[in-house]
Amino acid sequence: MKIKTLPVFITIVFFIIFFIFFKGLQNSNIYVPKSEFENDIPSFKAQIFDSEKKINSTDIFDDGKFYLVNIWASWCAPCRIEHPFLMNLSNQKNLEIIGLNYKDKKENAKKFLKELNNPYEIIIQDKDGTIAIEWGAYGVPESFLIYNNKIVKKIIGPINKDSFLKIQERIK
Repeated sequence: MKIKTLPVFITIVFFIIFFIFFKGLQNSNIYVPKSEFENDIPSFKAQIFDSEKKINSTDIFDDGKFYLVNIWASWCAPCRIEHPFLMNLSNQKNLEIIGLNYKDKKENAKKFLKELNNPYEIIIQDKDGTIAIEWGAYGVPESFLIYNNKIVKKIIGPINKDSFLKIQERIK
């Protein structure tokens, strides 16, 4: 009798463990940060791309106007994918696009913009990546929609058709 209960007991334990792992694998544990919020924009002083002039963040952003801060680099493949969306957004009258060139060589960035065109009103140079960190960026590309000196939307990854439409809807 002892011999027959041991396989049944092992089988029951196996199914219990299997059930626990199966249920655990169905639950998503991927952290997705909130993309809709209202945080103050970080203040910074940086060099303007292709210039020796320094600019303060308070000189860039005005109340009552939408801005899109886009963190990009010439070495970033997804930045090429989102670039046509940025070019379309640059035609919006009530949106100004600010570029933050992240850890890039100036010559490569110039070549990137010459090849794909420049959607940015201002490009800020971020040689060591500290400005992007202050903004809370996870990587490149990322974009921040600004209104009244507040971040109202954060787009992690390249701008795609869905995020493009959400930006257009928000700025109307």
